[in-house]
Amino acid sequence: MLVLVIAFAFQRTFKGNVLAAFSTIYIEFVRGVPLITVLFGSIILFPILLPPGVEILNTWRVLWAVALFAAAYLAENVRGGLQAIPNGQYEAADSLGFSAYQKYRLIILPQALRVVIPAIVGQFIGLFKDTTLVAIVGMFDVLGVANAIAAQEDWLGVRREPYIFLAVLYFVGSAIMTAYSRRLERQTGLGER
Repeated sequence: MLVLVIAFAFQRTFKGNVLAAFSTIYIEFVRGVPLITVLFGSIILFPILLPPGVEILNTWRVLWAVALFAAAYLAENVRGGLQAIPNGQYEAADSLGFSAYQKYRLIILPQALRVVIPAIVGQFIGLFKDTTLVAIVGMFDVLGVANAIAAQEDWLGVRREPYIFLAVLYFVGSAIMTAYSRRLERQTGLGER
């Protein structure tokens, strides 16, 4: 009985589109879980699922975990951009006789991506700052380097300088991304009619 209910709900919601169903489930699952949970899953749970004798380096597992986490948020941003495009643009592409691939590549996606430039850059800045979370799962990052410098005997008096450098590094990185975003928005005419 449960299988019939699930099949009916699947057919009603996704109209039989398995790819849409998989994408929606993936995006909603990943967006409902914090990044640190995804990182712990990649370090602790993923090796349990591998066949015996197969091992993947922790670095690769963490890189893939962060990439898949960011991809879910990026897909949601692009989906929002696609919904912002008026139906007239889809109809205009259809009236020109474009295939679905041409319609999205030449007309729909350029407009949708232009609309979500601020959201995408905001996501990149947040992800840039979230890279320090890899230290929690035992990876070495720039914050770990600052802690290692402060812990060495030769550098016992140096505590503020590495952290000030990191603050400047994160500020400059975020400022560069923001400036590039504003330049890209001006070039594409975002916010102008």
